Amino acid sequence: MIRSNKTIAALALASTGLAGCASMAPEHVRPHAATAPAFDPDYRPDGEVVASQLSYRDWFPDPRLTALIASALENNRDLLAATARIEQARARYRIQDSRELPSVVASGGATRTRQPLGVNPALDTGDVEGAPASVTFNRFEVGVGVSSFELDFWGRVASLSQAARAEYLATVAAQRAFYLSLIADTATTYFEIVETEEQIALAQATAESRREGLRIARLRLDNGVTSALPYRQAETLLTQAEQQVASEKLVLARLRNQLAVLVGGTVPEALPEGLALAAQGDDRRLAAGLPSDLLLVRPDIVAAEEQLRSARANIGAARAAFFPTISLTGNAGLSSGSLDGLFSGDSLGWSFGPSISLPIFDWGGREASLDLAQALEVEQVANYDRTVQTAFREVSDALAGREYLAEQLDTLRRAVTAQERIARIARLRYREGVGSYLEVLDAERNLFSAQQQLLTTQRAWLQNRATLFVALGGGFPQS
Repeated sequence: MIRSNKTIAALALASTGLAGCASMAPEHVRPHAATAPAFDPDYRPDGEVVASQLSYRDWFPDPRLTALIASALENNRDLLAATARIEQARARYRIQDSRELPSVVASGGATRTRQPLGVNPALDTGDVEGAPASVTFNRFEVGVGVSSFELDFWGRVASLSQAARAEYLATVAAQRAFYLSLIADTATTYFEIVETEEQIALAQATAESRREGLRIARLRLDNGVTSALPYRQAETLLTQAEQQVASEKLVLARLRNQLAVLVGGTVPEALPEGLALAAQGDDRRLAAGLPSDLLLVRPDIVAAEEQLRSARANIGAARAAFFPTISLTGNAGLSSGSLDGLFSGDSLGWSFGPSISLPIFDWGGREASLDLAQALEVEQVANYDRTVQTAFREVSDALAGREYLAEQLDTLRRAVTAQERIARIARLRYREGVGSYLEVLDAERNLFSAQQQLLTTQRAWLQNRATLFVALGGGFPQS
């Protein structure tokens, strides 16, 4: 059928007025955060830098690392999929939101009909001489119409639209959370690669030094100065260093493969020169703020809250389903037997009418839908609490790491210096015949172990620094 402009305007006004109907969804109240009101003062959460105001380029001084992060953010397949999910959620929201207004459809048509007179007794001319055996007539129509537009008296359609909007916002926040986690993963992998490369260099330098020691031990053995035991001990030291080189090279190969996946499949060529582990950090301290601040800067928490908002909107839709569904259908248009007379004369026709529907027996279907929506709300409240607690733990762990890893680094630097002195003295004592080669063996092993541990702790401190930065909401591009 066909509808007039006046009818369509009336429908639009009616839908606009109904948009203000009260929702049956529970009022959205942010759950109370089940965390301490402040971070442990032993971790010294104070600082002068706010992470959420910095991009990753502002925080990481290594140009090679920032180039790798940029490549990951551009090419990582999981991030591309997360971005596509945003577009999907946006489209679903637009589809649902469009149902709050009537859909207006224009139509037009023309028919030419031949009707035998004999099939209609009222028109049958019998055997009248010269009478036509049939009639032919035309019909032309144009019009507009609204088909089954739901009048949202109880807020069901509006609640579904609010749920779709919250799902869309949750998807946006989830994509941002993955964006930040990708920064942390890339930085973590990169620091492991730098550490492994330095471990290889350390093991190779140690092996070279031990080859020289083995050569000297061989000369002493050949000249009868010592027995075969020191020579075999020197040989053992060398094989340990060589085995460490091979082991670290295997680790490096796997880390590079992992990095390639993070950056989208292929590590870019012509990257800037990177920095050594010791040159990666600086003296800036991030301010942790209060745990309540995380509710605004952590995108995973924002996503969890939007999911909760969506669940509560779906409760409103489930409650509204207990009330009648009132729909409106209207058509208005012009029809005529001739094209010339379509827009003249009394050719306007219209129809307008509401319909009401209310299931009488659905065997508990609506009650079950409401129970399901309410159970989903309980789940989303628990998910929100868990997300907040996880964020609080991540920041607390990173703050503790910042404090205590720094203490470990200071201690290890002093330990390496002491072990270098011990090893130098042990070698001198052995060459002068005062000490045994067992002293050299122990000193060399302890020095190598201390140097390895220092590199590992430097890497852990840098990874912790990156983790704290992202845990506090840092890393997103700043406008």
